[in-house]
Amino acid sequence: MFRMFICLLAVLTAVPATAMVRIKDIATLQGVRDNQLVGYGLVIGLKGSGDTLRNSPFTEQSLQSMLDSLGVNVRDTRLRTRNVAAVVVTAEMPSFIGKGSSIDISVSSLGDATSLAGGTLVATPLLGADGQIYAVAQGPVAVSGFAELGAAESLTQGIPTVGRIPNGGLIERNLPAKFSQIPDLVLELSNPDFKTAVRITDAINRYTRERYGVRVAKERDYRSVDLTPPPKVSLTRFIAEIESIRVRPDQSAKVVIDERTGTVVIGKDVQISTVAITHGNLTVRISEAPEVSQPAPFSQGETVVVPRTYVDAQETGGRLAVVGGTDLPTLVRGLNRIGLRPTGIIAILQAIKTAGALQAELVVQ
Repeated sequence: MFRMFICLLAVLTAVPATAMVRIKDIATLQGVRDNQLVGYGLVIGLKGSGDTLRNSPFTEQSLQSMLDSLGVNVRDTRLRTRNVAAVVVTAEMPSFIGKGSSIDISVSSLGDATSLAGGTLVATPLLGADGQIYAVAQGPVAVSGFAELGAAESLTQGIPTVGRIPNGGLIERNLPAKFSQIPDLVLELSNPDFKTAVRITDAINRYTRERYGVRVAKERDYRSVDLTPPPKVSLTRFIAEIESIRVRPDQSAKVVIDERTGTVVIGKDVQISTVAITHGNLTVRISEAPEVSQPAPFSQGETVVVPRTYVDAQETGGRLAVVGGTDLPTLVRGLNRIGLRPTGIIAILQAIKTAGALQAELVVQ
């Protein structure tokens, strides 16, 4: 694990600091986003792995309501089927999608069903945040996991109570807004930063000044950049050209630590003031070796077990090293010179931050 950590740091330090990225990868157009849809429905056709109607009364009520709408009266009948499961259906509705288009659907069990494999979702309306129906979902459920239960043993792989229906939803209502009706063109940064916003603005203005003879971008704040499209230019073509421009984003100095997995991610601008570090491990080992004590001959004594405890303490490490770096490669070489495992490096970074020598934000997950 330590060698893997060293190799990962070496790869990160080998990446050039002047990497250029497209604007479309670090910013999005305000108002152009997906919309979440949700619905409640029934999955039928299960092979005895559906909800227990006695434990899931909402499934029985939904089944009765569905049969009533189809002209079958079962209100006074006690249903005992195990081939039906109540599910919550979710989907993402892309921006500016047209009526009649298809979207993928996710299906999740709501009751005590053990598997949705082999089931079919009955037509389910999908609602938006405003309570309007925007799509209808229906189709066979594809489940990647499985669950098999025997008399003395069970085998489960994956999550058999969650599935998907590729292209299982049909859009029934268009979104009220259209791309050409967006009142203001605003780019929103995924990672807000003042310097990145200024670089995006300058890069866009250099491009549009050469191509159209005008400046079209102006930074609003550390998150947003306002755009004014040039006259007689298609809005779609203009945004496509803007998104292809490459800039070098800036980032704040940050160290992210995940103590559960021993992961350490150090940003390229992280600096450590010169400090002296020592790190050692104290190992205390306690072992029990009870012994049998026999009485002397003809003493009329009893055989007893006498406890024997051995305690051993060892302290390793303790080397003193000077660590200080003005850039990421120097910092990595200093940490590697101590020869620690990731858990030790995590402890040292936390101590350096406490001492005020880590000139970066420390994020512990």
